[in-house]
Amino acid sequence: MAKYVGALDQGTTSTRFMIFDHSGQVVAIDQKEHEQIFPKPGWVEHDPLEIWTRSVEVTRGALAKAGITAADLAAVGVTNQRETTVVWDRRTGKPVYNAIVWQDTRTDLICNELAKDGGQDRLRPKTGLPLATYFSGPKVKWILDNVEGARAAADAGNLLFGNIDTWCIWNMTGGTDGGVHITDVSNASRTLLFNYTTLDWDPEILALMGIPRAMLPNVKASSEVYGMAVGDLAGVPVAGDLGDQQAALFGQTCYSAGEAKNTYGTGCFMLLNTGTKAVPSKSGLLTTLAYKIGNEPAQYALEGSIAITGALVQWVRDNLGMIEKSSDIESLAASVDDNGGAYFVPAFSGLFAPYWKSDARGVIAGLTRYVNKGHIARAVLEATAWQTREVLDAMNADSGVPLTALKVDGGMVYNNLLMQFQSDVLKVPVIRPKVAETTALGAAYAAGLAVGYWAAVEDLRENWAKDHEWHPTMDAAKVDAEYAQWKKAVTRTFGWID
Repeated sequence: MAKYVGALDQGTTSTRFMIFDHSGQVVAIDQKEHEQIFPKPGWVEHDPLEIWTRSVEVTRGALAKAGITAADLAAVGVTNQRETTVVWDRRTGKPVYNAIVWQDTRTDLICNELAKDGGQDRLRPKTGLPLATYFSGPKVKWILDNVEGARAAADAGNLLFGNIDTWCIWNMTGGTDGGVHITDVSNASRTLLFNYTTLDWDPEILALMGIPRAMLPNVKASSEVYGMAVGDLAGVPVAGDLGDQQAALFGQTCYSAGEAKNTYGTGCFMLLNTGTKAVPSKSGLLTTLAYKIGNEPAQYALEGSIAITGALVQWVRDNLGMIEKSSDIESLAASVDDNGGAYFVPAFSGLFAPYWKSDARGVIAGLTRYVNKGHIARAVLEATAWQTREVLDAMNADSGVPLTALKVDGGMVYNNLLMQFQSDVLKVPVIRPKVAETTALGAAYAAGLAVGYWAAVEDLRENWAKDHEWHPTMDAAKVDAEYAQWKKAVTRTFGWID
């Protein structure tokens, strides 16, 4: 029996390949960044060919670091930045345009036009999502409407669409030579084109957006064998596919209704498993597919999506030059006792949950001569915690089940100052697992389950182990007073773009 399972984790800023053993421990990892392209204010793009090149490189690198070959892998799973949209020619394998990234706001006019009849929530009963620039469907429409020859090529059946999972799996399984054009339910549910009750593309929405169904991938379970890999992974079953946040939920072993996790990456994403029941949100959250294992019923989740968290630290590093490396933000923030009255609302791509305001833009509020760069650094970290609190409040309101603890993962969970403040403002324990890279782990778990490397999800629960736990220490009245100030700062971002 093959010893390991692999996972390709294609994220917003970098791509990595990770290899795990049967106990869910990391055997090897290789990672490379790719270029962030900003053609205009609010526009964010990636080069899909560069992303695929990085994917090949990190796969090769991780195998070399582990000292193994493809024959040692039982299966490989894929997890990806969701909503980032690729349209390519099935005959040449070449994208017709750069990938339009989930953060991109160019489709605001399309969304506003669609919202004129029925409002921002007109598609929510079918999709669980508001009309927002975040999702893939309007991005596909933009490409077909704005790239010369794209609509004619799509109508002729020559173009394919996919989120990054679909693009990677198509290339991984042969590309123009027999590549499999698929996605899973979790990724499909992020497009604004997928009906979450029928678990299929919705013909009325496709007609509304002017998107030919022939462009769309076949929708599969998150854990099943889709095809065999070629190249460095030749002969390995490609058997897992999950959007990154659903993969983190899966990797955190949140398999029961009421279990939740928060991932701290470029953005921040809290998911609450609602079981086989889809819960419509009245509080600005998303109703989304969590995962589907083989022929078992699909599992749903409520999600609170925050656009900018870790990206704000990168912005402070790259655009302002206040720190040399991202981890320096913690010591700079710790150089002061509090935020000095300053609040930073990073609405760089508008506000996501629970507001969904694409006309918002970032502000720093409460500045006085007293405020120094230490206070700004603390306000940067606190912004992540406050935004998470807003999402948790919405989640409690929608689910009717107060959260008792929060499992956390992602790069920012090694920032102890942030995690302590997060526990303080949520007023619940915050728990970091031993393997905090749960996104790749979730994709590996899904792939391993599909081929019998793991027999059942109970085997995966046994792998989960706690690394650290933070408990609230801040006076509750002080938390409430500062939260009120944060809420006031958020209102200052509204309506900035006319």
